[in-house]
Amino acid sequence: MDKPWFSFYEKGVPRTISYKRVTISDLLAETAREFPETTATSFVLRYMLGGRFTVGGKATYRKLNEQVDRMATALYQLGVRKGDRVAVMLPNSPHYIISFFAAMRLGAIVVNVNPTYTSRELQHQLEDSGAETIILLNLFWPRLREIRPETKVKRIVVAHVFDTLGFPSKLLVKIAQKKTPEWVDVNPEQDIFFFETLLNQYGPTPPKVNVDVDDVALFQYTGGTTGLPKAAMLTHYNLMANVQQVGAWLVSGHRGHEKMMAAIPFFHVYGMTVAMLYSVYMAAEIIIVPNPRPIDNVMTIMQKERATLFPGVPAMYIGIINHPKVAEYDLRSIKACISGSAPLPMEVQERFGEVTGGRLVEGFGMTECSPVALVNPVYGTRKAGSVGIPAPDTEAKIVNLETGEEIPLGSDEQGELCVRGPQVMKGYWQRPDETALTVDADGWLHTGDICKSDSDGYFYIVDRKKDMIIASGFKVLPRDVEEVLFMHPKVMEAVVVGVPNPARGDDTVKAFVVVKEGESPTVEEIREFCKLHLAPYKVPREIEFRTELPKTMVGKVLRRVLVDEEKAKQKVG
Repeated sequence: MDKPWFSFYEKGVPRTISYKRVTISDLLAETAREFPETTATSFVLRYMLGGRFTVGGKATYRKLNEQVDRMATALYQLGVRKGDRVAVMLPNSPHYIISFFAAMRLGAIVVNVNPTYTSRELQHQLEDSGAETIILLNLFWPRLREIRPETKVKRIVVAHVFDTLGFPSKLLVKIAQKKTPEWVDVNPEQDIFFFETLLNQYGPTPPKVNVDVDDVALFQYTGGTTGLPKAAMLTHYNLMANVQQVGAWLVSGHRGHEKMMAAIPFFHVYGMTVAMLYSVYMAAEIIIVPNPRPIDNVMTIMQKERATLFPGVPAMYIGIINHPKVAEYDLRSIKACISGSAPLPMEVQERFGEVTGGRLVEGFGMTECSPVALVNPVYGTRKAGSVGIPAPDTEAKIVNLETGEEIPLGSDEQGELCVRGPQVMKGYWQRPDETALTVDADGWLHTGDICKSDSDGYFYIVDRKKDMIIASGFKVLPRDVEEVLFMHPKVMEAVVVGVPNPARGDDTVKAFVVVKEGESPTVEEIREFCKLHLAPYKVPREIEFRTELPKTMVGKVLRRVLVDEEKAKQKVG
C-alpha cells in the first residue's frame, strides 16, 4: 500500500525489510564470528595524566562473546532455565551487556530494573515479574536486603564496577570506590554469588537451548496510563525487528567502523535497543558511560573517543549547546543522533548541528514498540515539531478520541496516534484486560498520545492524553506553551503543568523555567512574551524559576513530581 511518507524516505531506506529471524543471542554470536577482533566495549570511567591514560577497559567481540558464554554457563549451573525471569539492576557497564546476553543465551527473560528504584519499587517489580534471580551492583544490595523476604528471589549475583577491568585500572577504581560513603561490602552467603568469581570459575560451555524468535526476551516495565508499572513483554523478534529497522534508517552506518556513545541507560528500552543491540548489530564499539552527569563528562568522552553516533534525550543536547565552554571541545566526529523521550525544539537541532557538524533528528517511540516507531529522516527532510514518519514496515494512523474513526492525513483534527508493525509488543505480563485496551484485535497499538499529521505523512505529537490541562473550560496542551517558552532567548529549559484549582474546579497553567547561564528574566517578561504568541487562556498564570527540573535517569521531565509538589503546597497553605 502506497503512503505519502514513502516519498520522504532517504535513498537506500527500504519500505519493507526481509528480517533475519534470529534470536538476540544469535545476534552477538554472529557479530563475534564476523568481527572477532573489533572492539566491542570501551568502558570509560575517567581520564588521568592529562587524558593520556584511560581508567577503564576494552573488550573485543571475541572476548565479549566468551564472557557471555561463561556467565551463561554459571547461571545455568546456579539453576536458571528457559523462561525464568532474571532481574538486572545495573548501571551502564560491561556487566550489563554480559548479563543481558547470558540470559538470552539460556532463553531466560531479562527484567530491566531501574537502579534508582527504592526498596518499595524494587519489591513490586520482583513480585510482579516472579524473578528468582537478580544481578545487581554491590551498592544496591541494601535495598534488596530490606525487601528480599517478600520476594521469590533465590539467587543473587553481586557485581562490582571494577570486575572486568585489568591492572592498573582495577586497583585504582577499587581504592577509589572503597573510600566513598556509598560503598557496601556484601558478605558471601549460600545464595549470594559474585560476578567476577562466576566469570573466572565457569568455562565458556553453556548448554544448547532451543530458543524461538517468538519467545519473550524482555520484561520492560512502563508506567502506562494507569496504576502501578506493568511489564511490556517484548519478544526476540520484536527487538530484532526494531534493531533492523533502525539499521535500515541510518543509511550512513558503516558496519565494523562506528563508535556508539552509550550515555543513555541500557535499563531503559531506548538505550537497550539503540545504544546496545543496534551497536552489536553494526559491530560498533560501544563507548560505555555509567553516568552522563555532569554533561562535561559526556563531552570529554565524546571528544576523546571520537564517537560517531550519539542517541540521547533533549536534556543532553540542550546541555551541550548551552555549555559555556562548548567552543573548546571538538565534537566534529559525530555523524548522527536520534533524540527521544521528550519534545526536541528545532532550534536545538540546528544549533547542535552547528556545534558538531552531525545531524540531530527527533523520533517517537514507546516501551510497547521496542521502542522506535516514527523518526525524521536523518539527512532528508526534518520538520519542526514533528516526530517524523513511520519506520519501514510500520503503519501509523490517527483516530478520533471519541468515535475511534480514522482521521485523514493532513487534517487539522487531532486524535490518538496508533501504530502497527513487527516491533509492537506481545502484550502486558499477566494483564490481559490492559493488553486488550492498548493493542486492538487488528494489532494497532493505541499510544495514548494526542497527535496530528500533515499531508506528507509527518506526525506531530501534541501531548499525552493524561497531561491535558483544562483551563477556563478550554483544553491546553503543555507542548503548545513549552514551544513558545523555548523560543524566548533567555530560556534554556521549560515544562508546563496543570495545577488543580479546587476553588475554580479547573487547572492553573504553571510554567517551570530554567534560564540560560548569566540571564535573569523577570516573571512579567516571560508572561508578556507568552501573550504575544498564545491565546490568553494558554498563558501561564504562574511562572517559577528553577536551577534544574526533576528528571528521570533518561532525562524525561517528571511532570507528576511538579504537580505533586504543588498539591502539597496547597494542603499546607
